[in-house]
Amino acid sequence: MGALSKVYPDSQTENFGFVLTSPSSHFSFAALMLDRVPDLHTLDTGQFFARYSFEVSGDAPTLFGGSEHARIDNVTDEILTDYRITFGPNISKDDIFFYVYGVLHSPQYRVTYAADLKKMLPRIPKLKAFEQFRKAGHQLAHIHIGYENAEPFPLEEIRGGPDLTVKKMRFAGTRPNLDRSRIVYNDDITLAGVPLEAHDYMLGSRSAIEWILERYQVKTDKASGIVNDPNDWGLEHGNPRYILDLLKSIVTVSVETVAIVKGLPPLDIIE
Repeated sequence: MGALSKVYPDSQTENFGFVLTSPSSHFSFAALMLDRVPDLHTLDTGQFFARYSFEVSGDAPTLFGGSEHARIDNVTDEILTDYRITFGPNISKDDIFFYVYGVLHSPQYRVTYAADLKKMLPRIPKLKAFEQFRKAGHQLAHIHIGYENAEPFPLEEIRGGPDLTVKKMRFAGTRPNLDRSRIVYNDDITLAGVPLEAHDYMLGSRSAIEWILERYQVKTDKASGIVNDPNDWGLEHGNPRYILDLLKSIVTVSVETVAIVKGLPPLDIIE
């Protein structure tokens, strides 16, 4: 994380990559593709593997006061040559990058190498089903980076009033008998029809849906007394439904992710 200036040297630079749960974390292993600067604790403690890195090219400032940056491909020529020998001459560096992301989502891979993933960075085997894992990784990357723009899942909105603001969302029912098919959005709105399989998409210790419920709540910092209100962004941008629709979109992302992961082929290792 200390080299993020080489990954996003300025606010105009476009890049993407995936965060992995660090080996030292007590959370379950997870991988998440991002196209923004990752928070250090996105997945408890995480390490970011960017598609590209950048170096300043020349000392002269640009017209707008900054420096020009040369883009460096983080998939090396040596790896590209190696993979082309194994999988054919048409393999690209993007293919390899997305293949890795697909393999990292394989349930069989995570179980088989669970002990190693707790101690070291992942080692990626060459698998006979390269194309299937590449395609899955590309699909997953597209879904995860574009999660805010995913089509909202058609959850039923059970309304008792017009209020769209949240204080603290929760599942219906009480522990230990929570109803995870229903989410109490606020006192006026309950969302029904959350598919149970959507909860299988985990980001570390919690599902993606639970991550949204935990993050998007009104909190007051004890030390400063500053109130963090997630409703403010939607109101400031003229979209009071932002959190409601985001939650529905996350359900879509979860369902689609689970379907892709379930369709991954077994690990048939070449080397």
